[in-house]
Amino acid sequence: MKTWNAQAGSVEHKWYIVDASGKTLGRMATEIAKILRGKNKPTFTPHVDTGDFVVVVNSEKVEMSGNKWDDEKFYSHSRYFGSLKELSAAQLRQKDAAQVVVEAVAGMLPKNKLSKRLIHKLKAYAGPNHPHASQKPEALNI
Repeated sequence: MKTWNAQAGSVEHKWYIVDASGKTLGRMATEIAKILRGKNKPTFTPHVDTGDFVVVVNSEKVEMSGNKWDDEKFYSHSRYFGSLKELSAAQLRQKDAAQVVVEAVAGMLPKNKLSKRLIHKLKAYAGPNHPHASQKPEALNI
């Protein structure tokens, strides 16, 4: 008996839409990471992109418990000396609310070459509008 493995060209990718208003960031990000990775499908193969696309709307209305808006830090570095930049979650939400969701989901994906392809399948938007209506995304309850 042989083990079945998914092939990269034979995988069908669905589109899902998530409304982030009133949702806790960490709990929502874990579910999104599972869908991006393809772990919700019986055809999951670790080294092949079997996941689906996820569109997140209303990301400015996402919630965090406690003092996490001030305590949670996001770092960026250009690999030049002295270029480390630090923003709190509240500052990043003011600058770009969708980036808070993207950073949270990116931290929950595996650190390998496949994760760069997976994070590009996440489309996050601060408001309720998105340009992916033609893909007919299905509503996803988290």
